[in-house]
Amino acid sequence: MSRWLTEAVPRGRVAAFRTLIYLFVAADLVIFTPWVRTRVSVPGDLYQPLLIGRLLPLPTPTETLVTVIFWALLLLALLAATGRAPRLLGWAVCALYLEWMIIAMSYGKVDHDRFGLLVALAVLPTAGRARHGDTTRTEAGGWALRVTQIAVICTYFLAAFAKLRFGGLDWLTGSVLARAIIRRGTDLADLIAQVPYLLIVAQFGIVAFELLSPAVFLLPPRWRLAMVGFFYSFHAVTIATITISFAPHLAAMTSFLPLERVRPLVWARRLVGRDRSGSAPTDAPEASPADTDTGPVPPDRGPVGAGAERAFDDQAPVLGRPAGP
Repeated sequence: MSRWLTEAVPRGRVAAFRTLIYLFVAADLVIFTPWVRTRVSVPGDLYQPLLIGRLLPLPTPTETLVTVIFWALLLLALLAATGRAPRLLGWAVCALYLEWMIIAMSYGKVDHDRFGLLVALAVLPTAGRARHGDTTRTEAGGWALRVTQIAVICTYFLAAFAKLRFGGLDWLTGSVLARAIIRRGTDLADLIAQVPYLLIVAQFGIVAFELLSPAVFLLPPRWRLAMVGFFYSFHAVTIATITISFAPHLAAMTSFLPLERVRPLVWARRLVGRDRSGSAPTDAPEASPADTDTGPVPPDRGPVGAGAERAFDDQAPVLGRPAGP
C-alpha cells in the first residue's frame, strides 16, 4: 500500500498540476466566488463558523479582513503558479484559501465540491520543486497526486452515502431531479424530463456511479483514464441540464491526467517558429529555461518521450505490481 501511495511520477506532471491548481484559485476568486466579499454586509450575528472556525478560533469577517484576504490570495496564487518557492507560497495560499472557504461556507450552505481542491492545496507544498517538462520521477510528487485523487473519489462516494443516509431510498425514487429542473433547468433538461421514468433511472444511475467510483483505482491506466473521462462527461451533462458547476472538483480531478504532456509554451514557440520559417521545427527535445521553472532539464535524463512509453498514466492501480522504477 505504501508503494502505491508514493508511486513516483514525472516532476513535469507535478509542475503542470501545481500551475493549474494555483491559476484556478486565482480564477475562483474573480469568477466563481467573488460573492464572498458581499458577506461583510451581512450582520455579524448571522456568521456561524464551521467547526474548524470555532476550534482555531477565527475572527468574524469584516470588510477589511475580507479585502486583505482577497488581494493577498490573488497575488500569492499567481506567484505560486510559477513554481517558485513552492513550500512558502504553497502554505500561504493553502491557509488563505481555507479561510476564504470558511467565510464562504459559514452562512448556512456548505459546498462539497471544494474538498478535492482543498486537499490539493494542502499537499502540493510537500511535493517540493518541480519543473515543466522534467521527466525525472518523484515519490513526494506522486504522493501529493495520489492523495488528491483519493479526495476526489471520496467526494463521489461520500456524496452517495449522504444521499442514502439523509434521503434513504426515497432519494432514488423521488422527484430530486425533477425539482432541480424546475428550479434551474435548461431547455435540454426540459426535453429529458418529458421522457417517462428517465429521471428516476438517472437517479439510480447517479448513486450507482458514485458508489462504484473507487473502482477507478483498480483499473489499468488506459481504462482508468476512460473512467475519468466518464466523470468529466457526467459533469458536462450536469452543467448542460441543471447548470450546477463542480469547477473546483474538476480542477482537482486533473490529478489523474498525464499533464506533463501539456506544454503550451513549447507549442507556442513551435507555432511561432513555423510561422517565421515557413516549415515545421525539428523534433529535437528543447531544454530552454523559458520552458521550466528553474532551468533546463538535465541532459542525462533524455527527451520527454524516452521515459514516457507507458501510455497515458504512470501511477499503478492499487492491485498488482506497481508501475515505475
